[in-house]
Amino acid sequence: MAEDQIIIQEVKTEKELLQFIKLPWKIYKDDPNWVPPLISERKAFFNPQKNPFFEHALVKNFLASRDGELVGRISAIVNHNHNRFHNDRVGFFGFFESIKDYQVSAQLFDTAGDFLKSQGMELMRGPCNFSTNDELGFLSEGYDSPPVIMMTYNPRYYLDFAEEYGFRKAKDLYAYYLHEPIKLPERVVRVAEKVKKKRNLQIRRLNLKRLDSEIKIIKEIYNSAWSDNWGFVPMTDREFDHMAKELKRIVDPDLVLIAEVNGEPAGFSLALPNINQVLKKLNGRLFPLGILKLLWYTKIKRLVDGTRILTAGVVEKYRRQGIDNIFYLDTYRIGTGKGYTWGEFSWILEDNHAMNSALETLGARIYKKYRIYEMEI
Repeated sequence: MAEDQIIIQEVKTEKELLQFIKLPWKIYKDDPNWVPPLISERKAFFNPQKNPFFEHALVKNFLASRDGELVGRISAIVNHNHNRFHNDRVGFFGFFESIKDYQVSAQLFDTAGDFLKSQGMELMRGPCNFSTNDELGFLSEGYDSPPVIMMTYNPRYYLDFAEEYGFRKAKDLYAYYLHEPIKLPERVVRVAEKVKKKRNLQIRRLNLKRLDSEIKIIKEIYNSAWSDNWGFVPMTDREFDHMAKELKRIVDPDLVLIAEVNGEPAGFSLALPNINQVLKKLNGRLFPLGILKLLWYTKIKRLVDGTRILTAGVVEKYRRQGIDNIFYLDTYRIGTGKGYTWGEFSWILEDNHAMNSALETLGARIYKKYRIYEMEI
């Protein structure tokens, strides 16, 4: 087909947004590892009245069609908080999907880049859905299994299309895998217990009875511990409260750990049950029968046997004391004790040598990689 037959239009109506959200069902219809998102959750995520990300960002969504048939989509994102925090002019693309046709992807990239350039951006980076606090990166290795909660998935050809277009690698992200049973290295266990005693370190679980104060503690740790990380953007109070509200629906408080040294918050880690194992069965819908399926697979069949260790961080004052190792160790102990048999640790920056080393010491292995691209516009 000729390139001029591809039509790119901005999403402006609720009907078009629903088409945007549901396009992946076409792209992945024959892929057994794709996990359909909940349509209701995606609609809320793209709703400026419900998602506080829009309070400091500008988002334009675009659909590509050819001969009346939808063939691709992309979002162009200007995150003003990112640019203020990093003092740069980086725009982002996200939610990229395309049939296996380079011309479709090229025109989608053109459209996103042109919009970002019109907003004064000098660099286009992605995929980022919407920020580094959400899903990001193209899967580049590990296509033999489904993604876990809040991780991306895509055909291999997306990377080829991005590189043919002129994108270059900005950063790789690692996902580590650990499966029960393993024999925890005795040295790691011994050092962990020694650190706890020497530093008067307490690792405690999330207390749901005083959730508001717990969220405040975690928020302060998060915006402090991650401030030096590549691509990090601090969450606003409303963003953090919104995410906490969303995660509260699925969180297992026993898998949210807070570290305190002499009673002072020093770090926290968060692991989530991998509800993607259930979402695969729901096909994007909770109603009318999705709720029953959800209860069946979570309460009766207990399909969820894996976790994702979503984040773990230690404030600067207490780094390099082994607390991150203790988070991983305690999460493994608690998780296996509750019936979880495996866990993914993700994502870890390729050059975060301390975290990578800690996971390898524990016995975890890299089993998936994700790539973030960028280019001047």
